[in-house]
Amino acid sequence: MTHVFSSAQALLAAEGLDLGHSDWLTIDQQRIDLFAEATSDHQWIHVDPVRAATGPFGACIAHGYLTQSLANLFMPQLMRIDNMAMGINYGSDRVRFPAPVKVGSRVRGSGQIVRAELLGDTVQLVVRMTMDVEGQARPGCVIDTISRYTFNPICQ
Repeated sequence: MTHVFSSAQALLAAEGLDLGHSDWLTIDQQRIDLFAEATSDHQWIHVDPVRAATGPFGACIAHGYLTQSLANLFMPQLMRIDNMAMGINYGSDRVRFPAPVKVGSRVRGSGQIVRAELLGDTVQLVVRMTMDVEGQARPGCVIDTISRYTFNPICQ
């Protein structure tokens, strides 16, 4: 279920809200290779299946930053901002990679609104996104995303 917010007041009232889970996504070698190409990070643990099979993880693993970037894919499945004049990605805090994400793994995002505060006419929202890995106790990534939203005035 996608949570829909259409005012600053609604976002502020949502502090502490559990946003639920996104759909599952399989991390295949093609996605890893495309990320390696885009970032010029061709380390063998990501892109050499033969060598990685004998490495510390037993297979290729996704780049940590690839796993982190999935927050952009999963967040719109968890929440939508309507009546927005502007929204920006302000940054992130506390990025952690507790466990590797092996090629072929399925991951999903879960979210919680950790903090919502009014800065002038803008709401700064901190959402903790956790990239769950199917069958693993520890997630592949936990990141506190920071976004800022300004809303259109409500016409009466």
